[in-house]
Amino acid sequence: MFTGVFDLPWWGYVVYALVVTHITIAAVTIFLHRHQAHRALDLHPLPSHFFRFWLWITTGMLTKQWTAIHRKHHAKCETEEDPHSPQIFGIGKVLWEGAELYRKEGRNQETLERYGHGTPDDWLERHVYRHDRIGIGSMLVLNIVLFGPIGLTIWAVQMAWIPLMAAGVINGIGHYWGYRNFQPEDASANVLPWGILIGGEELHNNHHAYPTSARLSNRWYEFDIGWLYIRVLEMLGLAQIKKVAPRPKLDAAKTHCDLATLQAVITHRYEVLAKYAKSLRQTCVAEMRELRSRAVSVDLAALKRWLHSNASALPAKERARRDEVLNHSKVLNTIYTMREELAAVWRRSNASKEQLLQQLQDWCRRAEASGIAPLQEFSRHLRSYA
Repeated sequence: MFTGVFDLPWWGYVVYALVVTHITIAAVTIFLHRHQAHRALDLHPLPSHFFRFWLWITTGMLTKQWTAIHRKHHAKCETEEDPHSPQIFGIGKVLWEGAELYRKEGRNQETLERYGHGTPDDWLERHVYRHDRIGIGSMLVLNIVLFGPIGLTIWAVQMAWIPLMAAGVINGIGHYWGYRNFQPEDASANVLPWGILIGGEELHNNHHAYPTSARLSNRWYEFDIGWLYIRVLEMLGLAQIKKVAPRPKLDAAKTHCDLATLQAVITHRYEVLAKYAKSLRQTCVAEMRELRSRAVSVDLAALKRWLHSNASALPAKERARRDEVLNHSKVLNTIYTMREELAAVWRRSNASKEQLLQQLQDWCRRAEASGIAPLQEFSRHLRSYA
């Protein structure tokens, strides 16, 4: 019986499968995601062509198709037009059938034309890589030649890896469960602080806060292995990093808002909202207990959703329930209203910088006159952004 060119112990096959699937993950996060979809870095033709070839034989994915679908996901996140939101389709659908959602959206020519600009359109893309079955079929033949019948099992693992880990786990769990450093206007979450298994894509909330950043890690305890590979490519002269997430700068001596404060607050708006919710959490919990003592029903999970979501993102029934609760509590009403008004500062795109600065200064004055100590302290902290 033919056993292939290499006769390995069982663990040798496992190591090989892990290595080749990890290369695929690296190709997705470095080439498709950070380079093509978000232009966070430029790649030398050598790694760029390698990644394209590798993705062809291990996934059969087209660069334009993947890029267009991902850009649309960011543009329409958590709406009916989002190609793969678990908030819309349900976590089970995206987790187990995420690849099918990709294939369905990939047939939408409007999506490809609107969001697929700037992707490779050379002879290889038009005449070779478009034949996905040839690519993944070549990988099957290679695995069988190398390892015999066990190569078929390894190939099956390779073919399932991206649909499960990327289309399923990241698009599903990454918008359903995890921790959040920032409060972008979606449900994105960091699945784990150690971005190793999926090349750094586990840090999904960080990515949605700063989508054009080549580095997905943001806290000292977070590790993005994709960023490590990018830095190695940079040292070898094979990559040029264009943008990374900025770090906030604070000046404790500042006592008033100026244009620098405004720019910093807008740049770090999702972190500002996260800090706002965190600083007011204990006040909200105490107020919730007070409401319960007056037989007003409200649960912490609902309160958390209201402070972490835009008003328009809540279903009509929940908005009505929110209004009922806020009518019973001046403190909660102030906290919620001030949160919405702070977010409105950077949503008013038609206002001048001077007008936005005036609104921010007015917001700080009202916050400090609110009589709510944590809100007053947050306002003083906001003034220190530089």
